[in-house]
Amino acid sequence: MESPQALTATLSQREREIEVASRLASVDALASELETNGIVVLPSLVSPETLREMQDAFAVRLTQVRWNNFDGYARTEVYRLMIEDVLMLAQGFVDVAIHPLVKEIVARYLGPTYQLTEAKGWKSLPTKYDFHGWHGDRWYEQTPGAPIHREVKLGMYLTDVRSGAFNLLKATHQQEHPHSLKKDEVNALPLDQVMELSGVAGTAFLFDTSIVHRQGIPMLEPRQAIFYAYHDPSVALQQEDIDYYRYHPLLLNAAFLGNLSAEDERLLGFGDKRNYQPAFVRQGKPTLLHRIMSASIGAQTRLELLRRRISARLQRLK
Repeated sequence: MESPQALTATLSQREREIEVASRLASVDALASELETNGIVVLPSLVSPETLREMQDAFAVRLTQVRWNNFDGYARTEVYRLMIEDVLMLAQGFVDVAIHPLVKEIVARYLGPTYQLTEAKGWKSLPTKYDFHGWHGDRWYEQTPGAPIHREVKLGMYLTDVRSGAFNLLKATHQQEHPHSLKKDEVNALPLDQVMELSGVAGTAFLFDTSIVHRQGIPMLEPRQAIFYAYHDPSVALQQEDIDYYRYHPLLLNAAFLGNLSAEDERLLGFGDKRNYQPAFVRQGKPTLLHRIMSASIGAQTRLELLRRRISARLQRLK
C-alpha cells in the first residue's frame, strides 16, 4: 500500500503530465489554426497589471514628437504616429515577445531558425480615408523563382478597438508573393468574407504576413497597437528595407533582460550581425524644416551658455 507521501507525489506527477498534455493540445490547436487560416487569436498573454504598465509607457512616448534629447514618436505619414523599438519601454513588451506560447507556435510555423526582427507600434488617428489598403507585407527580395518566404507577426491591441480593426481574408496566405493589391485585384476579393478583428485592450493574434489584410475603415477613435515581426534573418531582404535599415538589430533595455534562456537570447538576435550595417547613414538629405529646427537648437544652446556666463559675472560683481 502506498504511503500518503508517495500517493501525493504520484498524484502531483499525474497532474503535471495532464497539465503538459493539455498545454501541448492547446498549442497543437492554435498552431493548426494558424497553418490553416493564416491567423489565430491567442489567449491573454499578460496580466492586467502588466498591460497597464505597457499602456502607460507607450502613452508617454505619444505625448510629443521625438525631438533632440526628448523621446517621443516619429511621424512620417499623416494618420499614424510611430513608436520604434518598443522593447525599450517596459518589461511587458519583452515578455510578450518571448512568451512561451508565442515561441512554440511560431517555431512550429517558421522552423528553428526564426528570430524576432522588428518590434514597433503606432497610434492610428481617426479617419475615413483608406490609407493602408489591402496588401500582404513585402519584406524579402522577390527574385524570379523565389519561394514565398514565411513571416509571422504578433499583433496586440493596447486600446479597445471597436472600429478601424485589423481586417483580413482567411486562408489567403502563402498563395502569392505579398504586395499591395491593385484596384482590379481588390474588386475581385470576396469582401463579404472579410474577418474584422475587433477586441479589448490586450487582444493578441498571430498572422502570416502574406495574408491579404488591411487596417479597417472608418476609424472612429484612435487605436494603439504593437506589431512584432518574426522571420528567418538569413532570407535576403528587399532593397527598400536595406536602404531604410528597417530590420536593424533590436534595440534592448538591459533592465529587462534578466533570466533569459539561451533560446530567448537567440530569438532576440544576441550576437547576430547578419543584418547589421556599420556606420549606417540613411539616404537622402534632411528637409529644410529639419535644418531650420536643428539650427534653432544650436542657437538656443548658445543663448543658454551666454545667459549662464552673464549670470556668473553678475554674481561675482555683487
